[in-house]
Amino acid sequence: MYILTKESGIIYDFNKNHKPVLSVPSGSTLEIETFDCFQNQIQSEDTEITGIDWNRVNPATGPVYIEEAMPGDVLKVKIEKLEIGNQGVMVVGPNLGVMGHRIEKMESKIIPIREGKAIFNEIEIPLNPMIGVIGVAPDGEGISCGTPDSHGGNMDNKMVTEGATLYFPVFTEGALFATGDFHAAMGDGEISVSGIEVPGKVTLTLEVLKNENLEHPMLENEEVVTTIVSAKTLDEAAKKATEVMIDRVVDNTGMSLSETTMLMSAVGQLEVCQIVDPLVTARFAVPKKIFVSSSLLPVG
Repeated sequence: MYILTKESGIIYDFNKNHKPVLSVPSGSTLEIETFDCFQNQIQSEDTEITGIDWNRVNPATGPVYIEEAMPGDVLKVKIEKLEIGNQGVMVVGPNLGVMGHRIEKMESKIIPIREGKAIFNEIEIPLNPMIGVIGVAPDGEGISCGTPDSHGGNMDNKMVTEGATLYFPVFTEGALFATGDFHAAMGDGEISVSGIEVPGKVTLTLEVLKNENLEHPMLENEEVVTTIVSAKTLDEAAKKATEVMIDRVVDNTGMSLSETTMLMSAVGQLEVCQIVDPLVTARFAVPKKIFVSSSLLPVG
């Protein structure tokens, strides 16, 4: 197994011009350590939030060059194990998130994590450890780690957790995979602009799939297959995530567009990932019991 510590190298944008910190063959398993989204700058509520270096926000550990990956391929990322630190932080501030128009100053809150719970005042919050930033280098110019798009990035999708498998379109040689921005808990929407931000460590397996192209990321877990789309508005993201899934069902089952649309309206779930990043993200989930899962997923 390959190991990347957070000191091995970090990026602040997904960019095809970055020099990789590690090169691995397809099928490799890696253990990757990460900073929290503030690069561990906030360790106490006494930290002056306005004084932190905002250019060091959302670092992702990497990038990793996968030797067989070429443009037009698909990178399969299986999350084998996800571990988080014992302390998280949340922030609010003017013009951040849904309530930023009513919040007058930057504030932070340190949240202890113990015995499988996040302790918010006296409230015990069940953990749902997940990864906010994960993806590959896009084609063209680099994209900030704070912004999601078809390459993945800051999707803030709470389904990106232990046991999930993601599929990313590959845009550049080697794919240049990276990840960061772990959360101890986060609700759909991430309305304050932060989940419970934590450092952590993830074990994952990277595999290159040939002969199938994706337009946007996909994810599967034990229950569902999903399409994930980021766009300027939630309407755009929601409609595109739905359309991408419907087209995939039509292409892989032979059902008509009309029948597929009716079926998806009966069994599909259109859900919000986040509404606070420069692009917002939606997902469309279909229960695996409706289809053989492999009929909708890239198989190489």
